[in-house]
Amino acid sequence: MKKLAIAFCLVPLLQFGQSLHQFVNPMIGTGGHGHTFPGATAPFGMVQLSPDTRVDGSWDGCSGYHHSDPVIYGFSHTHLNGTGCSDFGDIMLMPTMGNPSLNPKEYASSFSHANEHAAAGYYAVKLDKDEIGVRLTTSTRVGFHEYSFPKAGQANIVLDLNHRDKLLQGEVRIIDSKTIEVLRRSEAWARDQYVFARIEFSKPMTVSGVNNNGVAPPKVSEKFFSGTVLAISFSADVADGESIKVKVALSPTGYDGAKRNMQEIKDWDFDAVKNKVQQDWDRVLSKITITTSNKDELAVFYTAMYHTMVQPNIAQDVDGKYRGRDNKIHTAKGFDYYSVFSLWDTFRAAHPLYTLIDKKRTADFINTFLAQYEQGGRLPVWELASNETDCMIGYHSVSVIADAMAKGITGFDYKKAYQAAKHSAMLDHLGLDAYKKRGFIAIDDEHESVSKTLEYAYDDWCIAQMALMLNQEKDYQYFMRRSQSWKNVFDPTARFMRPKRNGGWDKPFDPREVNNNFTEGNSWQYSFFVPQDIPGMINAYGGQALFQAKLDEMFTAPSQTTGREQADITGLIGQYAHGNEPSHHMAYLYSYVGNVPETSRRVNYILKEFYKNTPDGLIGNEDCGQMSAWYVLSAIGLYDVTPGNDSWLSIPPYFDAKINFEDGTSVTITKDKPGDERIGSKPVKTTAKFVSRPIVVVPVIKAGRKTFKGGMSVVIEQGLRDPNSSASELFYRLGDSGGFSRYEAPLHITDSGRIHAFAMVSGVSSDTISASFFRRPNDFTIELKSTYNKQYHAGGPDGLLDGIHGTENWRKGDWQGYQSQDFEAVIDMQQPHDVTQLSATFLQDSRSWILMPSKVEYYLSDDNQNFRLVGSTTNSLDPKSTENEIRAFGVMVDKTRARYVKIKAYNFGKLAEWHQGFGGDAFIFVDEIQIK
Repeated sequence: MKKLAIAFCLVPLLQFGQSLHQFVNPMIGTGGHGHTFPGATAPFGMVQLSPDTRVDGSWDGCSGYHHSDPVIYGFSHTHLNGTGCSDFGDIMLMPTMGNPSLNPKEYASSFSHANEHAAAGYYAVKLDKDEIGVRLTTSTRVGFHEYSFPKAGQANIVLDLNHRDKLLQGEVRIIDSKTIEVLRRSEAWARDQYVFARIEFSKPMTVSGVNNNGVAPPKVSEKFFSGTVLAISFSADVADGESIKVKVALSPTGYDGAKRNMQEIKDWDFDAVKNKVQQDWDRVLSKITITTSNKDELAVFYTAMYHTMVQPNIAQDVDGKYRGRDNKIHTAKGFDYYSVFSLWDTFRAAHPLYTLIDKKRTADFINTFLAQYEQGGRLPVWELASNETDCMIGYHSVSVIADAMAKGITGFDYKKAYQAAKHSAMLDHLGLDAYKKRGFIAIDDEHESVSKTLEYAYDDWCIAQMALMLNQEKDYQYFMRRSQSWKNVFDPTARFMRPKRNGGWDKPFDPREVNNNFTEGNSWQYSFFVPQDIPGMINAYGGQALFQAKLDEMFTAPSQTTGREQADITGLIGQYAHGNEPSHHMAYLYSYVGNVPETSRRVNYILKEFYKNTPDGLIGNEDCGQMSAWYVLSAIGLYDVTPGNDSWLSIPPYFDAKINFEDGTSVTITKDKPGDERIGSKPVKTTAKFVSRPIVVVPVIKAGRKTFKGGMSVVIEQGLRDPNSSASELFYRLGDSGGFSRYEAPLHITDSGRIHAFAMVSGVSSDTISASFFRRPNDFTIELKSTYNKQYHAGGPDGLLDGIHGTENWRKGDWQGYQSQDFEAVIDMQQPHDVTQLSATFLQDSRSWILMPSKVEYYLSDDNQNFRLVGSTTNSLDPKSTENEIRAFGVMVDKTRARYVKIKAYNFGKLAEWHQGFGGDAFIFVDEIQIK
């Protein structure tokens, strides 16, 4: 890999007077699948004050706004920047005139984009209804509204706490005619979110309407309102052209915190606040300056910079108090506490970018992680409003920590961070127990097994680097060994990362198939995720030439995927998907086989084609700055393929650029003098340099299927072989006790049992794997009258009779799924039997559209033509229940002799209005059918 030159210049930081905020276009990403919002916010601010055009929680409305929508419901103070799940939208205000309504359909207003303006720290729109002018700006913790009313009359400001997500507890306290206090406790993606607010009006207002479900009917003269339904209108008479201004201070801790935070904006000078926040944006945007005369390129670049600084969000009051993961109030000492960590996305480029231009904030992020570890028991995975959502996979906090340590960033306790990282890696949840035991996760253990194996392996390498820096040799050896676990899911014959089931490769296998073995992707989009061992990955593919050929094949393959629809997979070039994060490093892999020009060609194509100065100018979800961070780094010719390493990969930049560091120095990058692999880093030196040896890859147990009749042959094969090592010796054991024997030839089994196997090279053993096989107690066959979804086949029709019961984790593949239809099947017992009991097992996960059948019927027949109903049972489980539940629907039968059994389960049908998938078709998930 070619290392390119760099020019270091010890010069003062750029003057902050440059008006870089003028190039920011917050409308980029508000259309298409970008999921951004256009409203006003300060850099990393607590407040994101923006219009809401969607209240239904739809995927393209995750931020509350979509450019295709014609109606604004109001202006709320919290929004997510480009996520794939919906939340926030807290403390919503909406101005109206005349007789106030608290019905969203009535207080909402149409609007035109021609009357809308969005800029860094500022948003304005004219509402078509009553032609009310709205201007919004913010400080870090306070939102500032200005409503201009075009005619004399009654002006109203609606506060609706039932806006968007579920209200668990709402309170409104009337302090005086110009001041109120609000609590909004809600549940959505974050299961228990607290937002306190202090609202101040620029003129006296009176309560003119209340809608709530308190104990008694509300009176507008009351001073306190509460309930899980709560909306209030505040009214005042206005003159022609008069404006009402509103300040809203947020706090996660309480009313006193909101009152203190209000001091950020002491008076009512809207333009002064707007100018101040735009100066703040100029200051942070000037950390990287580029040279181009193209206005669209300036807009794309500085909007990308802007989007990397919208989140994470400061989550402490001005006095340092914050709500911790234990739901208690704490005070941050020596650091600032933040929230909203989309770590599965942002560890890849956003956090490396912060290590370059925001070292102090990087330390604050890590101190936040450590506080959450102390208060919540583990490092954050996907933290939102001090709630752990456990969305996505891995424990990528350790990547952020290791990267900061490797690059010499100080300001946090390295030893405590290391202990927290080890703790997260040694837990027994989310497939980690199996991963630790045998070096990979199988379908049998956990859904998204391949992705989890690969991402855990990378995270473990990060922990090993931390151990290296702290001279912990034993831990270094342990985690380096775990970091090579990727080899256990690499199929050297197919040359893909491939899921395993019951000790062997799952089949059939289609690398284009999007299924529950991968996280938001397929095998193509995960088969190059080994950032911690790129030389080893190249060897696994057969060397540099074959590796480059595989990269070429990915980029030139047909762009269609198979399997389930996955909205996140966008921006396809072949099977490369730039619209989702697992692909983001792949174009850079050409550089590791000496082909920097091909990396540059691919990167430049993506920069030009997938980032535009338009509302649909992002090819996929922004994901809290990751999509834009990729652009920022790639545009200046830098990328960190392996966060946790102290070096940067460099290619010729798309723009000449200047990076201005916090210490007052700067670096100039030009096409003649690109960036270097040690740009801006002060790597930690360690006195120990530990060396680890490659692992012995586990063998593969191959058999026809998990169940059999009579007998079955089982083959044990070597897994991925290290090119520098001799072939493996294979050993096996039948049953759970006794010694192991050398494997010489296929095994023939005739009884149910387990086979254990391991490989050995030069006296070093692999982990031991096992496979379970079941001899079926009968020769029943089944004919399906319905068609199952190919994603949920449970191994085919016989999966309903194999005696293997699915668990609550249906994503592991043990259930058959039927959508938009009833389930019907006929079982042939091959000869007449006395039948006394019939049952079938079903699963409900309503959030995933899987609902219990409304009714199950059982029929018997002697000839497979004439069936008689012998019993039925109806569902008693509430379809609104959000817990995963398994229930058997069984009936007792007066002893009846028959050969055929028919079962019919009736689908729930269309999803009701209360469901987030309203109007969609429910699934039936069925597993084991039992006949006694």
